[in-house]
Amino acid sequence: MVTLSAFADEISPDLEVQLDVLASEGISHLEFRGVWGKNVLKLTDEEIAKVKERLDARGFKLSSIGSPIGKIKITDSFEPHLEEFKRAIYLAKYFGAPNIRLFSFFLPEGEDPSAYRDEVLSRMKQLVTLAEQEGVQLLHENEKDIYGDISERCLDIVQSCDSPNLRCAFDPANFVQCGVRPMTEAHPLLAPYITYYHIKDALMESRKVVPAGEGDGQLQELISVLKKQGFGGFLSLEPHLSSAEAFKGFSGPGAFVLAVRALKKLLVEAKLEWN
Repeated sequence: MVTLSAFADEISPDLEVQLDVLASEGISHLEFRGVWGKNVLKLTDEEIAKVKERLDARGFKLSSIGSPIGKIKITDSFEPHLEEFKRAIYLAKYFGAPNIRLFSFFLPEGEDPSAYRDEVLSRMKQLVTLAEQEGVQLLHENEKDIYGDISERCLDIVQSCDSPNLRCAFDPANFVQCGVRPMTEAHPLLAPYITYYHIKDALMESRKVVPAGEGDGQLQELISVLKKQGFGGFLSLEPHLSSAEAFKGFSGPGAFVLAVRALKKLLVEAKLEWN
């Protein structure tokens, strides 16, 4: 049985609206990225205490801290970023979140990624060392335009860091947007290191994000593989649906529900239970 989670800030900046919509779809976990128009790492102690009080009162838990760590240029100073990472660790412990999502740094446009490999790995190893010391689990997301945007470089990162505290958050749509077929090319390579899945789909030709199962992200194949594996981890919805889907705003409640139900349809078809 898989557990559904979501980037609830795509529903609304308002916490209660986020929780209302999640509850209406039977989702009891969220990947905490932001609330009230602020990134999770920018919230004050008073604000995070308020969030935790509401989550506890309504029976919600976190699947991950959806941090922006690693989403800076590889040429930017790293020391201030390390301090932000320490805040992410604090929040993971405070909320009892089992994971922290992170990235592997944006590269200068048009330049050879191999020229920045040593610096990327140096930074990633520093993050992993801190994670090991603090006993937290890191999830590297294959975001487009970072070092680890294609499967070979994702593999390079996790194998070079060589730590059980660093695993992959597999995002099919992001791979599609990099011209990689998720299940044909990326998943076989990364499968031993994947412990978490972001659920969004995209079209290869236009790179447009669409509901799960309606693009080239091979979501049907992914769900089938998870069923065969007996995967029992998190599937975290990150709809990224826009007004092109006939809803106003960036995702929003209507588009979010559309995305949830598209995923549930795939799960029903595969006879894969969820909670």
